[in-house]
Amino acid sequence: MADFEMLVIGGGTGNNVAAAAADAGLETALVEPGKLGGTCLNRGCNPSKMLIQAANAANAVRDAGKFHVDATLDGIDHSTITGEMDDLLSGIAEGMEARYREKEHLTLFDEYTEFVDERTVRLDGADVTAERVVVATGSRPIVPPIDGLDDTDFLTSQEALYLDEAPDSLVILGGGYIAVELGYALEALGTDVTIVEMMDSLVPREDGAVAEAFTDIAAERHDVYTGHRVTAVEGGPTKTVHAETEAGDEIAVEGEAVLVALGRRPNSDQLDLEAAGIETDDNGFIVTDDYLGTSAENVWAQGDIADNAMFKHSGDYETDHVVANAVHGEERALDLSAMPHVIFTEPQIGGVGATEEELADAGTEYVGGRAAYADSAMGRAKKLEDGFAKVLTAPDGELLGCHVIGYEASTLLHEAVVAMRNGVTVPELADTIHAHPTLNKVMLSAFRDVPVE
Repeated sequence: MADFEMLVIGGGTGNNVAAAAADAGLETALVEPGKLGGTCLNRGCNPSKMLIQAANAANAVRDAGKFHVDATLDGIDHSTITGEMDDLLSGIAEGMEARYREKEHLTLFDEYTEFVDERTVRLDGADVTAERVVVATGSRPIVPPIDGLDDTDFLTSQEALYLDEAPDSLVILGGGYIAVELGYALEALGTDVTIVEMMDSLVPREDGAVAEAFTDIAAERHDVYTGHRVTAVEGGPTKTVHAETEAGDEIAVEGEAVLVALGRRPNSDQLDLEAAGIETDDNGFIVTDDYLGTSAENVWAQGDIADNAMFKHSGDYETDHVVANAVHGEERALDLSAMPHVIFTEPQIGGVGATEEELADAGTEYVGGRAAYADSAMGRAKKLEDGFAKVLTAPDGELLGCHVIGYEASTLLHEAVVAMRNGVTVPELADTIHAHPTLNKVMLSAFRDVPVE
């Protein structure tokens, strides 16, 4: 007889699966060596957005003059910002743990574990078995083998979020979403930031027009080196980052600190998945089917480790399906269409569906529309000089992609997400009354700019 009816490994989004299983009366084990809430609560979405809000507040004071308001920024208390953030988020995690330790049918293990056999793990020095297993151990920052990096006291996103003091200068390796969010936040809070990115633009996975526009904006506040691959890092009180272009041109940039923001990797290598018969792909992600089932019987995987999309919102969506399938025995298939993503830098970036480059590469026939923030009434009221919405559709008006860069792009994007998910066409969106003078009128103008048949 198994020791548990349900075993959940990972207390990020997985904690909700464990709670649902316990509520359903299943004897459940939840294994999490760190704080409950996972990356999002403790090392990602929550703290980064709180830091960004402090940055936004500082920049609002700096920008007050363009509205003829006399305001002065007298100082930034970085340690109090991060201390308050840590206290709040740690309190949430600790409260969750306290509730779970009192929860009927749920046993919490705060240690690392690995598989020793099918649906069998090592806990408290003993082999523990379960009838059903959910693997949700997430991901961690990639630290590549760059010459000298191991001998350097570098930061990853986890450390950069909770600094007692902002460094005077910072060199960021990488130009993806983590790099540009933290680069924006720390620059606004008083750090001189340099970004070194191997690709020809920052946020290179975005639609090309968005990536180009953002790179130009970021270059106004940071030293930005695109098209440069980092070759070596030298430590010391001042760090030196060496990088070169494909043509062999070399640069050396210095900073008090170095932040490695070169992506994330799944934590699958820590679990001995082979012992459990759980298949992974070439990048270490657990292979799952449409129901989040793995190659092992009665084993499911979700979140970053499953690589369906490495977002908290996709993880929450997967949680609903794992609860249905693993806990309640249903067969609810995933539908990952119209998966949005957002980058909370300034300006914000949001996207859903295909980029123009992806459509062109696939030979897909498409048309497009575009509208600038500055041409809208609210854009003028807010004096928004940058930003636009870009819509890509099939000739018959089917929405294929939407990409927004600008103030509150994260919010504006969602009418395109809902439309794409539910088959609403661009002509129907263009015929929808939008309240005036909301920023969503930018979206309306972009929809109306599309030359559909």
